[in-house]
This record gives sequence, C-alpha cells and structure tokens, in this order.
Amino acid sequence: MPFLLPFDLAALGAPEETAPQPERLVAGNPLHRTWNLETLPDGALFAGVWESTPGAWRVDYEEWEFCSLLAGVSILHEDGKEPVRLAAGDSFVLRPGFKGVWEVVETTRKLYVIRLI
Repeated sequence: MPFLLPFDLAALGAPEETAPQPERLVAGNPLHRTWNLETLPDGALFAGVWESTPGAWRVDYEEWEFCSLLAGVSILHEDGKEPVRLAAGDSFVLRPGFKGVWEVVETTRKLYVIRLI
C-alpha cells in the first residue's frame, strides 16, 4: 500500500450520487456527487471529493470534517448564528455538534476529510 494518496481530479471516475433525505430538504432539489478516495479499515475516516448542485438542507454533524472548497458558493447557517458565505478557495472545519442548514448557491465542489467521533 502506498503512503501517498494524490487527489487526481482529472481521473475521479464515476461518483456515488445521492440527495438529502426528504425530511431534511429545505429548498430546491440538490444532487450530491461523492468520489470517496480513502476509507480507513476501521471505517472511522473518509477523504475525497464532494459536489452538490444548488439547494438547501438541514445538517446535524456528529463527526469532524475538514473542507476546502474548489468551486462554487455555499452558505452555512449555523443555528443561532449569523450565516457564513463560503466560496472557492475557502477552507474550514465543521465540528461535532454543528447544526443548521447547508445552502448551495452555486454548484459547490470540495475536498473533504471526515473523522467519525
């Protein structure tokens, strides 16, 4: 097993396509595409590329996630806080306990690393 995992965006292959659960949907009809490039054997860490078309849905994070936006514009509406606009070039961490709405304004693509707690 190599110890370096390049994220070759030109050779991602076919994505897994999903959508928010109907009870979490707030607006639109977003389609999510995920290219999971790494899963640890214990299933506690994932890394890859994620993309969503415009729409909004409720989120409730029980995991820790690092994100770096490659394209698009999203707004994170944390319950009880001011919304935060994020665009290509922005990086951030969502900690366990984050609750609110993820709104994709322009199709958003991100790199992610998720650590289950």
